[in-house]
Amino acid sequence: MNRFAATFSPDHPALVAFITAGDGDTAANLDALVEGGADVIELGMPFTDPMADGPSIQEANLRALGKGTTTADIFAIAKAFRERHPDVPLVLMGYANPMVRRGANWFAGQCAEAGVDGVICVDIPAEEDEALGPALREAGVAVIRLATPTTDAARLPAVLEGAGGFLYYVSVAGITGKQQAAQDSIEAAVNRLKAATDLPVAVGFGVRTPEQAAAIARVADGVVVGSAIVEIVGEHGNDAPDHVRDYVASLSAAIGAARKDM
Repeated sequence: MNRFAATFSPDHPALVAFITAGDGDTAANLDALVEGGADVIELGMPFTDPMADGPSIQEANLRALGKGTTTADIFAIAKAFRERHPDVPLVLMGYANPMVRRGANWFAGQCAEAGVDGVICVDIPAEEDEALGPALREAGVAVIRLATPTTDAARLPAVLEGAGGFLYYVSVAGITGKQQAAQDSIEAAVNRLKAATDLPVAVGFGVRTPEQAAAIARVADGVVVGSAIVEIVGEHGNDAPDHVRDYVASLSAAIGAARKDM
């Protein structure tokens, strides 16, 4: 939790960067994200039915699973990352089955041992928090919740109850990929969410260009980029790290300049 607090600040919108564990040279790609200026890392746990993810991340999941990537491998990747990067927040993002099949306490304990700061579980709604949330919080791991354009005022308190780290605003009612919400709708949503919580609000889904990232950084506490990075890994394979680093650096520079221009 302290890593999140040190990362998000009003003067420094955070770049949250996603890759899939087991896809390409994951350790080298993680290092490239940090070297390029990513402030928070989302490490995707490959799953056979990633319902929130579009074709690019679906394909990354299949590549990772095709290599035999296991939950144990993911925690080993996370632990090694933590040893190399002691100050960078690390989030596991995935789905309920790999997280709860051995028990919530087991998963939470593994997260804590590996130095994971937070978990996004797409398919356990806030109303079913007891399936995983208490175990994570007891282990000192943040439960990072998703809000969407359809999260109305009546449901938002349930989403925020027990949430930690940051609030992830999914800016489109759809899957990850090329869709992007209009900037004015993002700004209105961020203002509404920030009026309801002290958690930083990071915006994702459909962010691809430095210009898009900069526009979001002017109104939000963080910008989440995933599919575009995963596509670089898919295109370049084990040669991806240099390309990942350069792309992330372009996003980081744009985000940094955005608030300076305000």
